[in-house]
Amino acid sequence: MPLGISILGRNRVMNEYERSLKFTGVLGNPMFFFSFPHTLGKSVGMGDVLESLTDKHVDWAMDQKVFFVSTAPRSEDGHINCSPKGGDCFRFLDYKTFIYADYTSSGNETIAHLSENGRILIMFRAFKGSPRIMRLHGKGTPTLPGRPEFEMFKTKLPKNPGLRSIIKVAIDRASVSCGSSVPFFDFVKHRDSLDKWTKSQGSEGLAAYRQKKNRTSIDGLPGYGQLAQNQEEP
Repeated sequence: MPLGISILGRNRVMNEYERSLKFTGVLGNPMFFFSFPHTLGKSVGMGDVLESLTDKHVDWAMDQKVFFVSTAPRSEDGHINCSPKGGDCFRFLDYKTFIYADYTSSGNETIAHLSENGRILIMFRAFKGSPRIMRLHGKGTPTLPGRPEFEMFKTKLPKNPGLRSIIKVAIDRASVSCGSSVPFFDFVKHRDSLDKWTKSQGSEGLAAYRQKKNRTSIDGLPGYGQLAQNQEEP
């Protein structure tokens, strides 16, 4: 049975399912990832594979200002993709599932790769405080406008006219490690250039842009443009 979560004092996690779990301990503890034997699975050198995420993992992830998305095509000579994401665009639905907003841009590698094979890796990385990395491997699904799930997920994310799809991921492996060689960075603010460009295009301009720029991946896999067109066809 999927487990719901209730973060103490926060509304960042959707209480989708039947149960709520609570945690103990101190979030500020630099070793909090490694201090819960009941959540740790197989040890892998400097890091650990988690049996399950906890509220502490979720809380920490939601505090990060950027995360990274990696996907790849099946073909051994296809191009691996890695994209940084920022802004308020990520939501956990439970300990095993999350969604994030996919905004209109010139590339659509993630949508194309997920439509072909579903493999995805999300990485969160601390740029302040104690060194921490969390990787979430899973099976991802691009949810396009017009589907019931898209309308449901959209209510959990901030409104944005540039929303192209919503990526849903079922986690099949979660791991944590230190990342001690990554330097410190100070967060200044989120960029607003994409939002400004999106508003300047209007709905018709965005639709035309997606059909022109998002029809295929760089390796020729069907992208947003083709998938959206196929979805509209009877």
